[in-house]
Amino acid sequence: MSDNEADVRGAAPSKRADARRNKETLLDAAAKVFVTSGVDAPVRDIAREAGVGLGTIYRHFPTRADLVIAVYRHQVEACAEAGPALLAGGVSPYAALREWINLFVDFLVTKHGLAAVLRSDSAGFEALHSYFLDRLLPVCAELFDAAVAAGEVRSDLTAYELMRGVGNLCAGVEGDERYDALRLVEVLIAGLRLPR
Repeated sequence: MSDNEADVRGAAPSKRADARRNKETLLDAAAKVFVTSGVDAPVRDIAREAGVGLGTIYRHFPTRADLVIAVYRHQVEACAEAGPALLAGGVSPYAALREWINLFVDFLVTKHGLAAVLRSDSAGFEALHSYFLDRLLPVCAELFDAAVAAGEVRSDLTAYELMRGVGNLCAGVEGDERYDALRLVEVLIAGLRLPR
């Protein structure tokens, strides 16, 4: 193999990794703008937050719906991937569960804004909701079951009930800036804890 062939082979994975990082940066920026300004925020605000030009956004996401769906999926994946990492590196399963629930709340607060846009295409919304449950329910169950096995939390609930409860508490966020979903979720999570 010539030096040029080796250079070309080494450059391709590097370019793919750079493109993936750039896309993730763009999705993180869009999520941030969606939280502060809503999903109808101007694309130029997202471009400014991401430090890219408008053309870069439209090249990756030709329509707003494409961007909204990509942000939703990106956030689901980030939340799903965080669970096992927290459990592996956490002080206790309960601490890992509590930290993951905080990430889940952050996701849900953004998701509610995304959900309003996606409801116009109910079939697409249902597919994304199924994707959400398929990816996140097993993660929550793994964390919850580990905390139950460690004797740290009550065992008379299920991960599904916990996720529904957190989701219902987060639903009150829309339109009421006095409502602090995270504080109420912390009360819920504290209530799971078994006395020591």
